[in-house]
Amino acid sequence: MRLLENKVALVTGNSRGIGAAIARTFAAAGARVAVHGRNVAAAESVRAAIESSGGHAAHFLADLTRFEAVEAMRLAIEERLGPVDVLVTNAGGNEFAPPGPLEDIEPAAWQATVDANLTATFLTVKSFLRGMKSRKSGSIITLSSAAARRPTARSPASYTAAKAGIQLLTQVLAAQAGPFGIRANCIAPETILTERNAQRIPKPQQETLASSHPVARLGTPLDVASAALFLASEQSSWITGTVLDIAGGAVMR
Repeated sequence: MRLLENKVALVTGNSRGIGAAIARTFAAAGARVAVHGRNVAAAESVRAAIESSGGHAAHFLADLTRFEAVEAMRLAIEERLGPVDVLVTNAGGNEFAPPGPLEDIEPAAWQATVDANLTATFLTVKSFLRGMKSRKSGSIITLSSAAARRPTARSPASYTAAKAGIQLLTQVLAAQAGPFGIRANCIAPETILTERNAQRIPKPQQETLASSHPVARLGTPLDVASAALFLASEQSSWITGTVLDIAGGAVMR
């Protein structure tokens, strides 16, 4: 089913893992996809894979923590592909402040984590929202994490706080933008077996993690991409302001 036929979609941070899966899934559903990622070779690989499968994609670069860079990317996308109909703010991560006591977090690491996740999401939405409002249509999907849905003493505090902020930002956005025909929803994945996780998590630990889920397996990037496609399409036209747990039953609320 070509659920995104004639739509333009931007998926930030889509050079690998979850973002790459969303980009490929959207392209297969008919969207013209703006590929964004810091790793130029990886992002070009995603673009090439989409094109070789008969899809349409173009690669764009931007530092999402700088508004002027996001605005420049928006203008480039609009010139190359057209106005963005579907925005997925996937970029983020927890590479700056590993789990540990809150008092041991360096202020610079805290700020870098918040910037890479919450601030980048805010600036990206800010850049594209005005155009969506003028067109009175759009679907915005943000990415949180199970870490923000069930925090524990082992949760990385800065990452958890930033992802929780994304959830609430999305719900405020949904309330404000709904009258303009724009929907905003948030996806919160649990452990996803990306290529990176498959390499860094030993097989015995993967099996232990899988057994802790009612659906006794780890998630895949396609699990998240399929949910994103549903939220991006008209099949979810009366859904906004929700946080969707892609967690195999590990998060129930």
